Amino acid sequence: MSTATNNGNKKLKTINPATEEFLQEYTIISKEQLKEAVKKSKNAFLEWKENIDKRADFLYAFAKEFRKNKENLAKTITLEMGKAIKEARSEVEKCAWTIEYYADNGKIFANGEVVNTDARKSIITFQPLGVVGSIMPWNFPYWQGIRFAAPSLMVGNTIVLKPASATMQCGIEIEKTFDKAGVPHGVFQTLVGDSSIAETLIDSDGIDAVTFTGSVPVGAKVAQRATSRLKKTVLELGGSDPFIVCEDADIEKTSTGAVKGRFINCGQSCIASKRFIVVKKIANEFIEKFVQKTERLKVGDPLSDDTDIGPVVNAKSLENMEGIVNRTLKEGAELLTGGERMKNKGYFFAPTILKNVLPNMEIAQEEVFGPVAPIITVDDEKEAIRIANDSKFGLGASIWTQDLDKAERLSSMAQSGMVTVNNVVVSDPRVPFGGVKNSGFGRELSRFGMLEFVNIKSVRLYDQLIFEHHVE
Repeated sequence: MSTATNNGNKKLKTINPATEEFLQEYTIISKEQLKEAVKKSKNAFLEWKENIDKRADFLYAFAKEFRKNKENLAKTITLEMGKAIKEARSEVEKCAWTIEYYADNGKIFANGEVVNTDARKSIITFQPLGVVGSIMPWNFPYWQGIRFAAPSLMVGNTIVLKPASATMQCGIEIEKTFDKAGVPHGVFQTLVGDSSIAETLIDSDGIDAVTFTGSVPVGAKVAQRATSRLKKTVLELGGSDPFIVCEDADIEKTSTGAVKGRFINCGQSCIASKRFIVVKKIANEFIEKFVQKTERLKVGDPLSDDTDIGPVVNAKSLENMEGIVNRTLKEGAELLTGGERMKNKGYFFAPTILKNVLPNMEIAQEEVFGPVAPIITVDDEKEAIRIANDSKFGLGASIWTQDLDKAERLSSMAQSGMVTVNNVVVSDPRVPFGGVKNSGFGRELSRFGMLEFVNIKSVRLYDQLIFEHHVE
């Protein structure tokens, strides 16, 4: 763990969003210590990149340690950002599975490719770039770090992580687990710091690539700074994912999916369902079941196994939820359930459903990062797709229909990086993750995620010099 001591640097504090109580204070790393950490990572890269079989063994060891400490790791997430403990445990398990997935498959993914050219032999090789600097958010504090780290480490890169200030201990726990797994020092380091250290991290000479997950405005600044220094960049930004309910959808399953899609992680997910676009013919039936199932959700102490929804992450997020709901109601929408903060202490907001939402309303145009579901009613599926695509975002989309031929046709029309039919959008190490438009560029996960941070090198071997006329 990279920490600063006795250097006069400012502090950052973490707060439990369920109780509003102080958790811990950290001293922000100095610029000099940050540069030393990057240098350490660069030195570690020289050996780490040499043996992919050893890297796989280290990843297996990490997964074992992560699972062994699952309960403490899950509790740390819940205390820092309010995730329901049962969801926190699932996040830990998913991280371990993904690490193992790359340990299992990374060597195959990184294999060179032989191609036919006029040379005796032509191959394409995939070689690690070096040190990846990462700036990650708070909403899935382990998963966001692991889903890019697993493929990056397996292919031979080393990593310097700046976690979100709100979930600093989660970031520290990742590095601790790598240490317990025996991973060489410097291969994975967590920096203690807030947004003030991001520019120094990006600018560091030893950083060869940058990955960022977060908001559109900050992502644009990260990309501008990184690319101005000619560093490869991957951005995973916001989403306003449409949840399209066709007239032939199974309403029972679809309404259950709607609750899961909107309210998982208290609605604080980039791939949460954020716009419910429902064909008029079945709208009343869908809405009735959606409201009924939403009102059964238990909001409360996120450390309780009975709790479905904990608090939003901080007071600002709570104010944002109140503000967007009140403005939407003034614009003419109708409140069906929720719509207000709960409890005297903690940042709790009731799961909320609004109907009579119009596509041009703020709630349908901006990403709403919390437990608020707007419903837009449309005449037919053609209008549903048009409205779904009328967004500056393009991360995920889910389509609900019993006609799979129609589902494929609508999926091809959706302007998004991911489409799921008859289920909610989820990340999965076996398939690429990422979006288009303001949702970012580049991909995480799958083989494509591994190949984001490699040098794709072409090698051609000739027996003798061949003279030919050619253009560059």
